[in-house]
Amino acid sequence: MFFVYGILTNVLFLLSPLIFFFRILKKKEDLYRFQEKYCIYSKRNFQKTIWFHAVSVGELMSIIPVINKLEKNKKIKKIIVTSSTTSSAKVFKRQKFKKTIHKFFPLDTNFLTKKFINIWKPEVAIFVDSEIWPNMIKNLNKKQIPIILLNARLTKSSFEKWLIVKSFAKEIFGQISIALPQNIETKKYLKILGIKKMISAGNIKYFGEKILLDNKSSKFSKQFKKFKILCAGSTHNSEEILIAKLHIELKKILPNLLTVLIPRHINRSENIINDLNKFKLNVVKHSTKQKISKKTDIYLVDTFGETKNFYNLSNIAFLGGSIVNHGGQNPLEAARLGNYIINGPNIDNFTEIYNYLKINKMSYTTSNILKMRDIVLSKINKKRPLSKRKKIFDNGNKILDNNIRIIEKYIQ
Repeated sequence: MFFVYGILTNVLFLLSPLIFFFRILKKKEDLYRFQEKYCIYSKRNFQKTIWFHAVSVGELMSIIPVINKLEKNKKIKKIIVTSSTTSSAKVFKRQKFKKTIHKFFPLDTNFLTKKFINIWKPEVAIFVDSEIWPNMIKNLNKKQIPIILLNARLTKSSFEKWLIVKSFAKEIFGQISIALPQNIETKKYLKILGIKKMISAGNIKYFGEKILLDNKSSKFSKQFKKFKILCAGSTHNSEEILIAKLHIELKKILPNLLTVLIPRHINRSENIINDLNKFKLNVVKHSTKQKISKKTDIYLVDTFGETKNFYNLSNIAFLGGSIVNHGGQNPLEAARLGNYIINGPNIDNFTEIYNYLKINKMSYTTSNILKMRDIVLSKINKKRPLSKRKKIFDNGNKILDNNIRIIEKYIQ
């Protein structure tokens, strides 16, 4: 099967210049850095590194606290983080790391993965979430470089796809040194696929910086103080229409309501505005820095990395990816910032987290607009659930320390 995979990746390599050309035109690739995917770098590396691969923004954000802790380890001289998307590169650029650099992940051909390993000399390779690249894993194993699958997550649909090529899957997964599954379901799937060593260290997405819940003093928040705020975070296509209808229902009772809409993919912003205009809603985009007024209905956040600022304004939030058939998005950032959560029924990606919130009476599941309206009305004037929020912080700190201890065992 590796032979077939090798042919497919080589064909992709031959077609890649044309693919990159069109992706650059669509601004999905960085014109000045796409060559990193061919392992072409302006500077060479001459020391061992700790290597993390996080495919996109969500995975990158989840390992920032891990990297911050590891940078304090005197044994570690250099950390490299790779990702595949331009959005994740932009998020990385805003971090203030001292030992850590970012590069784009190479195409998974046999030649390029060998070249990447020889250049960056990873002491340990840490793949985040569900990132499995057969040629890279094979060549890391040949060099006897430990491979950690950090915060491992495998959905039922992904697992079923791997089962189609079960012998190939076992060959790949069997080369992973250790997996740290984020939930029971993933642990079960990874065992079937051949990972021999696993430790349940907890989901690192529980961790979050402790932020003072002060939404009155900052210049940013002053313009919002006259409004009752409902946040709708990580929304997917068509979910904005549901939020528009919910806003209209709520506005009948709460005339000073402002709905802050934070789409999962900000490149959809213009399409979202077109959908909202059909409901005759007044929309202000965050990037325009336009002042909001009493006539503003929807405040559309079309920038990266600012969700915490908006969750800090509200005490109730809808989490997207849960009405559409996606599996949900992580609700912990909103919960950590003192929000009750409303979500739809499709939350398979974060079942254990939602169960945790439900037990602590912090989340409510429904896809019915009128029920959503009633939940918002019952919570929007309540104080934030601070004692429950503290539980999330304490749990997150413990989980982060567990994961760090395991990683450091593989660092000489």
